[in-house]
Amino acid sequence: MSNLFQLLQSEYISIIAGGIGGIVTAWLTQRILNKRGIFSYSVTHNRVGITTEDAIFGSVAVSWNGMTIQNLYLSTVEMKNESMNDYENVVVSTYTNDTKLMTEQTQLLDTPNILEWSEKYKKQLHIEAGNTPTENQLNLYNGQREHIIPIFNRGQSIKITYLNSANSSSMPGIWLSVSQKGVKLKFQEPQNQILGVPQGQSAFVGVLIGIAVLVALDLLVSEPWIIATVAMSYGFVAQLPGAYTIKMLRRAREAIGG
Repeated sequence: MSNLFQLLQSEYISIIAGGIGGIVTAWLTQRILNKRGIFSYSVTHNRVGITTEDAIFGSVAVSWNGMTIQNLYLSTVEMKNESMNDYENVVVSTYTNDTKLMTEQTQLLDTPNILEWSEKYKKQLHIEAGNTPTENQLNLYNGQREHIIPIFNRGQSIKITYLNSANSSSMPGIWLSVSQKGVKLKFQEPQNQILGVPQGQSAFVGVLIGIAVLVALDLLVSEPWIIATVAMSYGFVAQLPGAYTIKMLRRAREAIGG
């Protein structure tokens, strides 16, 4: 018991505990007090096919509804509500200037719900019976979409997949815009994830945990080979405790935020 008491009085443990506690407290406080909502989105592109004349494979053609398409892509846009707030009637606009948007599939993830076009967008594309779309309507449909999310709770995500025809052999560019007071939208490059946590974040937090564990081992264990073995073993799985820690902090944040 006396050894344990001396360990708790150790300046190293006090510094580590105080530092971690200060970081966590400051992070939670900032999140709670920060009233600005944060939405993040990413875009991934997968080439479906290309129309070309090849010296080896011959003539290759990709068609959609009977029309030949030069560069056909499936582009998926995902947007997440990373704030501690729930929102209603969020208007999400999709833009492009180098590809032609065609059919789409929408979903509010983890629900059976799809996203509807906004009333403004429906009116802009409305065609009276017997008429044909105007050039402006075709340009609007091929270059922009506008959806509305009736309820967008904290932690929820939407996914919109567009079949599109790029104007060139380059990867198409598709962007989002959100019309919602107090919300900031940020773009994120697609990242590999571990247990739903970006790999980079998991690794960073895992390293911090590893340093704390290493210091504790140095204080508690006298055999260097034991410390080395544990350190090497932990290094192989460091991202897992990092991911679990981040997930626990997220749940704590959601619980505190109500």
